This record gives sequence, structure tokens and C-alpha cells, in this order.
Amino acid sequence: MKVEIWSDIMCPFCYIGKRKFEAALAEFAPQEDVQVQWRSFELDPNMKTIPGQSIHELLAERKGMSVAQGRQMNNQMAQTAAEVGLEFNFDKTIPANTFNAHRLIHLAAVHGRQDAAKERILYAYFTEGLNVDDPATLTQLATELELPATEVAQLFETDAYAQEVRHDEYQARQIGVRGVPFFVFDDKYAVSGAQPKEVFLEVLEKVWEESNPKPTLIADGATCGPDGVCD
Repeated sequence: MKVEIWSDIMCPFCYIGKRKFEAALAEFAPQEDVQVQWRSFELDPNMKTIPGQSIHELLAERKGMSVAQGRQMNNQMAQTAAEVGLEFNFDKTIPANTFNAHRLIHLAAVHGRQDAAKERILYAYFTEGLNVDDPATLTQLATELELPATEVAQLFETDAYAQEVRHDEYQARQIGVRGVPFFVFDDKYAVSGAQPKEVFLEVLEKVWEESNPKPTLIADGATCGPDGVCD
């Protein structure tokens, strides 16, 4: 089963949704047969990384509220994240353009480290307060992920994987994605938002059953069991 997930690094619900989906996957018996593919999505492609700007100020500016109100909203979000075991340190968060981070995740996918890269960069942004638009920071994270140093260096010297990011975003527009996280199961069913674990588990089981139907019992008569006992 293929599960494609469109999400952005700076989206708190994307990280929360990741945890809820993982919780559902942990309870899904054939989880080894599920292939998860992360797709790029930028909430604000024109976002500029401004040194010294706080996420509270940015939220206040975009929502037309006071900085105190922005801080209160972020505190509430941090409490929601804590419910799924995540630690959001918004006082340290550096609002950043995420295009380079998405490119790095595509590079990691080539080496089978896509999910690890997605997790590491989300943690860097929300918990550690690192600048995920900074090539030096991303290079350090890539080193932790054991990605080839030469390919990582080339990433920031060229536009490598830029086309892949744009293609993901093009696909999102084609299927009508308006917000993230957005989950697509086997190109058949879609789930929008950080839904409860039970919702994800229900969809996983439904898609699996449709792809692996059980034989339909037409007639029921005398049988012999595996223990050799016949009735």
C-alpha cells in the first residue's frame, strides 16, 4: 500500500499529524507492506527568513492580532503537540523559508532516508529552534543522517531537486490540496488534517481490505480442521 503525505516543515499540524498516523500504523498488522512517501508543500513559497523575527510576531502580523495573542495561540498549539509526545519550543522557533529543507528531504529519499530526514528537520525546527533555511544547519543535519557529503554540498551549489519539489506542489494543485497535512492512500482515498489515530487506522484497514479481499463463502458444510478433527 502506498501512502503519500503532503506537508510542510513549518506546519505544526503536519508534525502532529505525522505522530497520529504513526500511532495508527503501529497498530496496523501489515504495516511492513505500507510504503510512505513524503511530498513537498510550502505554506508560503514567498516566505523570507528574517533573522531575529519570532514566530509570535509573524503569527500576530498574519492574523492581525497582538503579539501576546500570537504567543497564546502558539502556547495552545504546544499543548496539543504535547498530547502526542512532541515538544514545541515556539520561543526558540525561527520562521524560515522551507524550500531548501524540502530539497534535502528529496535527496535523502534517494538514499532511503526520507522519513528520517523529515523527522529530523521537523524536530530541528519545532524543538531545537534551528534555522532550517540555513545551508550550514541543513548540512549538519545531513551529516547526522549520514548522507553523502559531496551530494549535500552540490545541493546548495546548484538547484538540485528543485524540480522535484515543484512537481510535488504541482501534483498538490492538481488534486485540490488546499491545506496540509494531506494523506492519499493508494491513489483512492484522501484524508485531510491531523485526524485522530482511529481515522487513519480505519482508512488503512479499508484500503488494505479492498486490495486484499477475503474469499467469499458461498456454501458452508462439513469441514475438517487443521487438527485433523472433522465435523
